[in-house]
Amino acid sequence: MTDPGNPDGGRRGRKRVTHYGTGRIALLDAAVRVVARGGLRKLTYRAVAEEAGVTHGLVVHHFGSRDALIEEAVDHALCASLRVSVLDGGTGRAQDFAAGLGEMVESGPDVQAFQYELMLEARRRPELLPSLRALYEEYFAAARRDLSRILSRPVEPALSRLVFAALEGLVLHQLVFGERAVTDEALAQLGALLDGAARGAAETGAPEDAAGS
Repeated sequence: MTDPGNPDGGRRGRKRVTHYGTGRIALLDAAVRVVARGGLRKLTYRAVAEEAGVTHGLVVHHFGSRDALIEEAVDHALCASLRVSVLDGGTGRAQDFAAGLGEMVESGPDVQAFQYELMLEARRRPELLPSLRALYEEYFAAARRDLSRILSRPVEPALSRLVFAALEGLVLHQLVFGERAVTDEALAQLGALLDGAARGAAETGAPEDAAGS
């Protein structure tokens, strides 16, 4: 897929350096796009320079080694993932759980694709696991807090992981097939299930509350 900021689809040739800018963040954004399209093994100085529209030497100057480039790109992408996460909204309404998931994928597919590429690469490079595991622990904890608010009770880690797995599957499906409507419909069904569970828990708990009063 052609990046909107790269209308020639990645063909070689001189590009305007001012398009993406020459700052470190712009280079890391370019690195994320490179990995999203070609996997972590395609992340090289030259590929990032071409994507960002800068010189090879500038990328070397900023990062010094390919390992440093990979490490900083991973940290950059994972921080971006947390910033745009739709979890931990805090409303306590089932209908609001993971609201905006489809829009998040649609507006930032490269960050999401980078994350999946990183998961696959971590099977071959165990040194990537700590950063990836830390990200997912944040996701699991956020999902657990949201679900606990909705159900008005502490939620087991296994349940929060199960629900998160469903969300992750929707993200992957939308990345591959581009069917935003499927994501939105599935979220509506999930919201209805959570709402039913919350109502059932409240009704079951009502007699106990009355007896104890």
